[in-house]
Amino acid sequence: MSPPVAPPGWSRWLVPPAALSVHLSIGQAYAWSVFKPPLESALDLSGTQSALPFQLAIVMLGLSAAFGGTLVERNGPRWAMTVALVCFSSGFLISALGAATEQYWLIVLGYGFVGGIGLGIGYISPVSTLIKWFPDRPGMATGIAIMGFGGGALIASPWSAQMLESFGSDSSGIAVAFLVHGLSYAVFMTLGVLLVRVPRGERPVAGAPSAVEGVQVSARSAVRTPQFWCLWVVLCMNVTAGIGILEKAAPMITDFFADTSTPVSVTAAAGFVALLSAANMAGRIGWSSTSDLIGRKNIYRVYLGAGALMYALIALIGDSSKPLFVLCALVILSFYGGGFATIPAYLKDLFGTYQVGAIHGRLLTAWSTAGVLGPLIVNWIADRQEEAGKHGASLYTLSLFIMIGLLAVGFVANELVRPVDARHHVPAQREAADVERQQPESAA
Repeated sequence: MSPPVAPPGWSRWLVPPAALSVHLSIGQAYAWSVFKPPLESALDLSGTQSALPFQLAIVMLGLSAAFGGTLVERNGPRWAMTVALVCFSSGFLISALGAATEQYWLIVLGYGFVGGIGLGIGYISPVSTLIKWFPDRPGMATGIAIMGFGGGALIASPWSAQMLESFGSDSSGIAVAFLVHGLSYAVFMTLGVLLVRVPRGERPVAGAPSAVEGVQVSARSAVRTPQFWCLWVVLCMNVTAGIGILEKAAPMITDFFADTSTPVSVTAAAGFVALLSAANMAGRIGWSSTSDLIGRKNIYRVYLGAGALMYALIALIGDSSKPLFVLCALVILSFYGGGFATIPAYLKDLFGTYQVGAIHGRLLTAWSTAGVLGPLIVNWIADRQEEAGKHGASLYTLSLFIMIGLLAVGFVANELVRPVDARHHVPAQREAADVERQQPESAA
């Protein structure tokens, strides 16, 4: 299952499409909300119950990425993409059986548990390979792939809605939609499995830096360094700030301008959500590519420092200007996406390419934490403020200032990042032996 070595003359620009075929598929997770109302109606579920498959999938994403990262490094991207294909597609097929038989637990098991493993392994599957192919532009390379995860919902959402309209929104119609998803994504992800290649040597492009030069740190050693935990805090704070707006975007903009002369309609609120998704996707490629020019530490100064400024503007004067509110929110969501796409390159700068995929997997537990923390802060405080008789923008003022504080914590953590101490470096002899052992023998 190890990937074939790229033959002479193989274009490295064929590797990002292989990664995109996986990330665009698993990015369907962001479109789960399309299935929530039909499931609630067909299976008599509450809103909390219909959200459970998605919540479990995100938890399994973080756990499988953390625990499976070393296997991904050891077995290579083709193995990882195949595991992701089997788990993610099987999750839909199991869910289809659950919908057809009206057994809700099968949907939770399929989409949440099995499919969630596919999410995690698929998310980290191309990272190490892309960085090795693009040692001169690692931020851009990982940004292209991870952009797919942010953009997957832009495809899956209308596609899923159309299928439910065509097949029906009862349990049998949902089952057919799940079945079509599982089979279609299996075919699409197979393109990535067949196309992916590993570079023939450590310098895949003439004139580019070596992919294995500089500091190299194992995943086991990396998690014992302060640099890893500083970056964990950086990612967690940045994601918490972004997901706090993303998860409650439509009701937030509606509440903000409910007491003004220009209230926001339901249609306009839905358009605002679409704009945020576009900003999320654009930030993944735009900001991560910029990090190749100005450096990873500097780009996170922008994410965290400018992000805090955007939150301050929304909190202080956001309800007085709708364009200002929208602009600030778009910038925050672009930073949210950019943070995801830039972190693999930041890890490469600090820990090298030796086991960067495994290190990235462990770091994604920060995402799982932020996925709970961000919505909890915004929703819990809004509920308490409403119980206290407040309304409009005042429902969110406190949570916005809390986000500013969290971004300040992330900013400090980023400033504390220093080069990794030499005692954590992998000896050159061991690294060379591991690389030789993992190198496939056949070319294709």
